[in-house]
Amino acid sequence: MTLTRRRLAAAASLLAVPAAARAADPAFNHPLRLILAFGTGTGADVIARELGRQLGTEVGQPVVVENLTGGTGIVAMRTVGRAAPDGHTLFLGALGNVVINPMTNRAAADTPPLVAPVGLVCQNAHVFLVSGKLPVRDVREFIAYAKANPGQVNFASPGTGGVSHLGAELFQSIAGIEGVHVPYRDGSTLMTDLMTGRTQAVFMSAGGLMPIIASGAVRALGLTAPTQVPELRDLPVLETQGLPGFRYATWYGLYTTAGTPAPMIGRLNAALRAALGNEEVKARLIGQGADVATGSPEELAALMEHDRRMWQDIITSRRITLE
Repeated sequence: MTLTRRRLAAAASLLAVPAAARAADPAFNHPLRLILAFGTGTGADVIARELGRQLGTEVGQPVVVENLTGGTGIVAMRTVGRAAPDGHTLFLGALGNVVINPMTNRAAADTPPLVAPVGLVCQNAHVFLVSGKLPVRDVREFIAYAKANPGQVNFASPGTGGVSHLGAELFQSIAGIEGVHVPYRDGSTLMTDLMTGRTQAVFMSAGGLMPIIASGAVRALGLTAPTQVPELRDLPVLETQGLPGFRYATWYGLYTTAGTPAPMIGRLNAALRAALGNEEVKARLIGQGADVATGSPEELAALMEHDRRMWQDIITSRRITLE
């Protein structure tokens, strides 16, 4: 009976593969790996698993998601870089570990290019949050408070050299204020300190923030870029609140092993575009505070170069040293 049940389960799993997937591009002839540098249960993990499921439908092969944390993304990228350049090993890269990390981390700076762009997956505006204990209601009041209390405003971040940290440095540079950067290793401790007023401000991705904002323990003063996420799109964009030039977004992009032939990258890009056109996938990404956005490999490469120049200017002008 046990053997029969196993056979039925195996047959059911085969039947669960959509007919469209079984008729997909024959260039994909074995399962794909989708590697990311974030742990299970994170927003990136949700995006990777949703994307992997739909990519599997598009290419007609299973996509196995692997979480390889460590080395601020270096472990994951080196794993992809060592794979066969045949388009069957993928990397969900983020702005932080693909663009910024090589500028702020010596080990990453010494790592040659290991991955090739396939296409953008999504973009995330950061939300500017302040403690509910702070006597400010908008960004102008916050700037006035910081100027009246020099050195008494702490900007928290999940770590030195990350996008959250650099966003705070960009904000201070344009606003003409000087705060104190306080890096945290634990996100829950960061939020607890923000809610109790031990730290005053932070720039963070939107995923999972709405219940905390609704509680009143923290206050959302604005966004670093426009968004279509329903719960956030009515927040003001900070660039329009007396901060000209202050605009950035984090993002995730799909990559494969460097040296993969251009025709195979083109096939992956076509599958990615089709996957991101799926309404279920769009809904799940929006639920993570992300705006679905894709394009060509060349457009992702151009975005990387644009952000590299922008953040390098901040790293240099604010004297952010390599770790």
